[in-house]
Amino acid sequence: MKPFVTPAALATKLRVEHVNMVFNRDGDSTHVLNDINLEVGDGEFVCLLGPSGCGKSTLLSTMAGFLSPTGGDIRIDGEVVRGPDPRRIFVFQERGVFPWLTVEGNIGFGLFKLPRAERERRIAYYVKMVGLEGFEKTYPPELSGGMKQRLEVARALAVNPDMLFLDEPFGALDSITRLIMRGELLRIWEAERKTIIFVTHDIDEAVQLADRVVVMSARPATIQQIVTIDVPHPRDISSPHYLELRDGIFKQIGLAHKL
Repeated sequence: MKPFVTPAALATKLRVEHVNMVFNRDGDSTHVLNDINLEVGDGEFVCLLGPSGCGKSTLLSTMAGFLSPTGGDIRIDGEVVRGPDPRRIFVFQERGVFPWLTVEGNIGFGLFKLPRAERERRIAYYVKMVGLEGFEKTYPPELSGGMKQRLEVARALAVNPDMLFLDEPFGALDSITRLIMRGELLRIWEAERKTIIFVTHDIDEAVQLADRVVVMSARPATIQQIVTIDVPHPRDISSPHYLELRDGIFKQIGLAHKL
């Protein structure tokens, strides 16, 4: 097992300070985020967990610069986030691969400024990393759901981002493929050590993946609890401490006696 790295030992990568978000439409106001405060370390894997519609994706979009908060600010590397940045890649819930490009074409899409030899080297590296060797000339409609998801992760990593924002990327996959993709993502993260913010409403998924799980309340969302998952990878999901952490989150969101 690889030793667990305490998040407090990491340099701060992202800081969310007193963030509020209110949407105004047709004279009606919807308060989505309420005084959110959070720090994420460089190379940390953090899951945002909460009920559907609570504001997880809204918070992720403000972190990535797609939305501007109505109060507070978000800083990455000490600089206020004022919009999307090519150093920070967002992987949406819906598939984002281009069906008219091959596997290698998708991975190389953001690498057009590189010299040809370097571009080809990087494409080959990430094809191998996500286990798509032999499918370089294949188009996405010919790939399985899990392969498409691996392709999207490879395309995101190929541009060498500082951070990855993932919005329920495995939500449309069957349960077996989800388990496989969790393992794939962890393997890639351990090799690359990018800072990852991952949105999910699946408690087991969050506890299996994250260094820390940020538990959000129903809308308007506040942070109810931040749980450090101090269990090294690969995680023994039957160990007493793992189950204690998982069951504590179930209890926090009021589901301990409903399953």
